[in-house]
Amino acid sequence: MLNYALLFLIIAIIAAVFGFGGVAGTAASIAKVLFFIFLVLMVISLFSHVFKT
Repeated sequence: MLNYALLFLIIAIIAAVFGFGGVAGTAASIAKVLFFIFLVLMVISLFSHVFKT
């Protein structure tokens, strides 16, 4: 999941450099959403590991 977030971030940066504003904005928003999903899943996994009985 984090790999996809980083991939879309790189696509957004490359698209912004070449002047494709729409593509860069879309890729950046996808990267942001995937990153936050990754963070939520990581926290859930951490809590489940800590409170494992």
